[in-house]
Amino acid sequence: MNKYKTLALNTLVFAIGSFGSKVLSFLLTKLYTANFERALFNTKEILEMTANFLIPVVSFSITDAIIRYGLDKNYEKRAVFSNAVAVLLAGAGGFILLSPFMLLFDDVRGYVPLLVGYIIISCFRQISTQFARARGFVKLYALDGICCTFTLFIFNVIFISWMGLGVKGFLLSVMFSDLCSGAFVWWIARHGRFFSFRFIDRELMEVMLRFSIPLIPAALLWIITGFSDRIFLKHLVSADDAGLYGAATKIPNLISMVSTVFYQAWNMSAIAENDSRERNAFYTKVYEAYQAMLYLAAGCIILLDIPLSRLLIDTSKDPGYVGAFLYTPALVIAVLLMCLNQFFASIYTVTKHTKNSLWTSLVAAVLNLFLNAVLISGYGINGAVIATVLSYLVCYFVRLIDARRFVPFRVYHWRFIINIGILFLMSWFMHNPALNQSGTPFRTHLIAYSGCLLGLAAITVINAKPLLNTVRKVLRRR
Repeated sequence: MNKYKTLALNTLVFAIGSFGSKVLSFLLTKLYTANFERALFNTKEILEMTANFLIPVVSFSITDAIIRYGLDKNYEKRAVFSNAVAVLLAGAGGFILLSPFMLLFDDVRGYVPLLVGYIIISCFRQISTQFARARGFVKLYALDGICCTFTLFIFNVIFISWMGLGVKGFLLSVMFSDLCSGAFVWWIARHGRFFSFRFIDRELMEVMLRFSIPLIPAALLWIITGFSDRIFLKHLVSADDAGLYGAATKIPNLISMVSTVFYQAWNMSAIAENDSRERNAFYTKVYEAYQAMLYLAAGCIILLDIPLSRLLIDTSKDPGYVGAFLYTPALVIAVLLMCLNQFFASIYTVTKHTKNSLWTSLVAAVLNLFLNAVLISGYGINGAVIATVLSYLVCYFVRLIDARRFVPFRVYHWRFIINIGILFLMSWFMHNPALNQSGTPFRTHLIAYSGCLLGLAAITVINAKPLLNTVRKVLRRR
C-alpha cells in the first residue's frame, strides 16, 4: 500500500470516529448556552482552560513521547508504556500534594477537588488512548472518540439539565466520561500486558523526558495564547463580553475538527516516513492538500456563519449570545493559522527538535499578551480577535522559516496570500450586525452572501488542483 493511501485510510478512520463525537460536542455547546448565562459560561471556560493548562504539567507531556517512541520500531513498546505510566503516577502524586495552592485563585476556589479529579483522570485517558494509537489500534481509537463524547453528552444531560448542578455538573461529566473511556481502551487493547515496573528503562525514560519536557511550556504557551483574551476581556471590559467571546470561538473549532482528524493520521505517517528518500516531496504534496482542505472548510464555515450560530448557540437563557456571529469569521481564520502552525509543529516532533516548538510558541504568546493589553481596553472583543489573528500569523511566518530547516519541503507562498486575502474579504462581508436582525433589507443580505459565494468559488478553483493530485496519488496501486 502506498504512503498516500495509508495516510488517506487512517484519516478516513479518524474522520468516521470524529464525526459523531464532534456533532455531539457542538450539541453540548447548545446545552451549555441554554443552561449557563454568559458570566457562568465564562467560569466553565476558565475551569476547562485551567485543566488544559495543568494536564501537560501533571503528565510531563509524556503522551507526545508515547506516540513518537511507541511508533518507532527501534524502541520496545513495553518500556515506552511503563515509563509513561510511571511518569504519570509521579506527576499525579506531586499534583495532589500541591493542589491546595489552587485555593488562592478566586475562579477555581469552589471547585478544587473536582478539578484535581478531572485533571488526573484526563491524563489517564490520554495515556491509554495514545498508546492504543501507538500500537496501531486506529479503529479502536476512533470508536473510543465517539463513545467518549456520547457518554459526556449523557452525563451532561444528567448532571446539568436534570440535576441542575451547573459548573460542578460539567466537571463531573468530564470525569466520568474520561474514566469510562480510559478504562474501556485499557481493557479492550489489553494494555495491562505492557505495564510493569520491571519494564521501566531509565535510559529510555531520560530520552523520553528530554523529548517531552520542552513540550510542557510550549503547550502552556498555546493555552495562554488561546485563553488570555478572555481573561483580559473579563477584567478590562466585562464577564459578559468574555462569555460572548467564548461562545464565538466554538464554531471556528469546526476547522480544528478537520485539522485534528488529519493530524492524528499525519503524525503516524510522518514518523513512518522520516527516513524515506522521498520525505521532502511527501511533505510538499501533503501540505498542499492540507492547506487546500483548510481553506475550503474555512470558506464554507464563514459563508454559513449565521445559520451555524443559530443552530449551535442557544439565546433563550441569555439573548446577548446573539452577537457571537460577528466575531466568528475572523476567528475562523485564526484557527486556520493555528492548524498550519500545528503542521510545522509535527516537524519538530518527528525530528525531535521540541525546543524549537517551545521558543516559537513563546513568540506567539508574548505577542498575544502585548496586543491584548493594548487593544482590548479600546476595542473590546474586536481587539481580542485582532490580537489572536496577528499572533497566530506571526507564529506561522516564524515556523515557516524555522521548521523547514529540518525538513526542507516546498511551500507555495502565493497560494497562502491569495487564500487568506479572500477569507478576510469574506469575513468583512459577514461583519454586519444587521444580517442577524429581522427587517433587514434584502439588498444587505444579497451583497453579503453574494460576496461570500464568489469568495468561496475562487477558493475552490485555486485549491482544486492540489486536492485532485492527492486523490490521484491515493488511487494509484503503488
